Amino acid sequence: MTADQPFEAGQNADQQATQGQPLSLSQALLLPRIVIESTTPVIEGGLFAVKAVVGQTLTVDSKVYADGHDKLAVVLRWREVNASDWHSVGMRDLGNDSWQASLTIDTVGRHVFAIEAWIDQFASYQYELGKKYAAAVPIKLELEEGRLHILNSAERSDDALKASLMALHDRLAGLDSEAQVELLLHSETATLMASADHRAFLSKSAEFPVEVERSLAQFASWYELFPRSITDDKSRHGTFNDVHNRLPMIRDMGFDVLYFPPIHPIGRAHRKGPNNSLTAGPDDVGSPYAIGSADGGHDAIHPQLGSREDFRRLVAAAAEHGLEIALDFAIQCSQDHPWLQQHPGWFSWRPDGTIRYAENPPKKYQDIVNVDFYAADAVPGLWLELRDVILGWVEEGVKVFRVDNPHTKPLPFWQWLIEDVRSKDPSVMFLAEAFTKPAMMARLGKVGYSQSYTYFTWRNSKTELATYLGELNSPPLSWCYRPNFFVNTPDINPFFLHDSGRAGFLIRAALATMGSGLWGMYSGFELCESAPIPGKEEYLDSEKYEIRPRDYTQAGNIIAEIAQLNRIRRQNPALQTHLGVEFYQAYNDNILYFGKRTADRQNFILVAVSLDPHNAQEANFELPLWELGLDDNAASYGEDLMTGHRWTWYGKTQWMRIEPWRTPFGIWRFSKPE
Repeated sequence: MTADQPFEAGQNADQQATQGQPLSLSQALLLPRIVIESTTPVIEGGLFAVKAVVGQTLTVDSKVYADGHDKLAVVLRWREVNASDWHSVGMRDLGNDSWQASLTIDTVGRHVFAIEAWIDQFASYQYELGKKYAAAVPIKLELEEGRLHILNSAERSDDALKASLMALHDRLAGLDSEAQVELLLHSETATLMASADHRAFLSKSAEFPVEVERSLAQFASWYELFPRSITDDKSRHGTFNDVHNRLPMIRDMGFDVLYFPPIHPIGRAHRKGPNNSLTAGPDDVGSPYAIGSADGGHDAIHPQLGSREDFRRLVAAAAEHGLEIALDFAIQCSQDHPWLQQHPGWFSWRPDGTIRYAENPPKKYQDIVNVDFYAADAVPGLWLELRDVILGWVEEGVKVFRVDNPHTKPLPFWQWLIEDVRSKDPSVMFLAEAFTKPAMMARLGKVGYSQSYTYFTWRNSKTELATYLGELNSPPLSWCYRPNFFVNTPDINPFFLHDSGRAGFLIRAALATMGSGLWGMYSGFELCESAPIPGKEEYLDSEKYEIRPRDYTQAGNIIAEIAQLNRIRRQNPALQTHLGVEFYQAYNDNILYFGKRTADRQNFILVAVSLDPHNAQEANFELPLWELGLDDNAASYGEDLMTGHRWTWYGKTQWMRIEPWRTPFGIWRFSKPE
């Protein structure tokens, strides 16, 4: 290898040199002279893709250095994973061997980025010439070196570039030494020479993956409802056609994803009755999570909901209202599911020949059984069948899936399925409904889930919320995990909402909508429904087991407030991601006070939420004037985004009072005088 040949970091010579064997001379000669290390954002050395959305600016940092004092040229490159053409941008030298550049990707799909670095011999020459000239050191030989640099560059160039370099060379010959120095140090000369650089000691980093998704993966408002409950009579099963009447109000509240629990046929065997009772009457509808009957399985539609054509019409009608339909992907079966007859080897059986139903002690789910992903008969048939279920619904226009309990299924399965589906249609997105240990929740994001349920539901105090938002804003979670702040679910009726009244629902709505670009609510939250099973975070008369009609105009609802919160999110880019949170000082432990702002500070939102739904709270607080380049006594502007009221603040220290019987939070657009 000559000094001018490229070396790709991570090739065999580099790997062999770290396997405990003595380094041979031939191996040493193959190692890169330029070090590229500590590159971010990178997840586990590039094993998993960093998350981004279309149009998002991704900032890449790396440590790049070499022996000696030569100047380096460092470039960030990126491309679609299956493309051959690269995009490139030069990286900025931040000092102390730190380099940085940003890229923006405008196409959905898997991409890769890499860093290239080489010794910029002409830049090094310019640096030395400038120092010597300034120090009045004789530079006759240096001027000759400059001429040879230009001549050699011209000789290895073609066409217009060669002509330009020869013209530069000829021009240099006719100048005195002072003018030669000026010409050799000129920025236009540097640019021209960079075009002809032969990139000495070129080194390349590994290629690091980036998964670029639709903006809906980072900024969306989810609304969950049971289609069967869209009825005015508990004895009449709601249908897809009934849901059409709900679309305008859901749209007007500002939602863009309409999510349905499973819409498939429900089994009869061991069907659950109201409130999860073990005995169901002949007219009890059962849990939609007990999937499968003689009418079909995961690829079928419950007959009482309507036909496949009804479903297609609903998907189209939702799209006309700016809504995407999201479906639940729950990998479990009723004991009537066709797969038990067709593929008994896909399931676990007990020694007495009975099938093993699902359990989560002390909870028992007698109405469902789980598949065995690694059963001898299940590989690869079960895996392919489940993949084909997803692809079948994608063909029906569904591009968003909420996955039930993915942490109880093998991670290799998810990594394969998500990559395979997205290779066919990169617009498909997956939401992980996993409430489990932090490592598993993060890993689901790494293996491909677009967004995830979170611990937000159980974070209530100022310290808990600030700590959790801080974790979500820090690597590696900020690179691989997009949090969807659901305020409630059919399974979770949070203790905080049991007795906090209307103010409590507004508090949680404000925290969710302002804290993350992704949030969701289950139908009934806007009506402040909270009746629990005593002592449990579960709903009394749960809709999972019965039809539940609602009057969406009943007094005390918070529909208008939810609509305004969603409108504020749409109008303010700073709120369209969970990233960018900064906590500021408010001298009251019952008031959470934070800001979210765009990188250029052109959109700056301050949020103050009282965490007390019963009592008024007051606090002195600080305006972050320093972030706008203002001194502590400067004037600044505030606008209440819930009411439209505007005012001028004077100075850094201010005072607030929040009364829960009015609005238990403040959302202010913060700006400096023009």
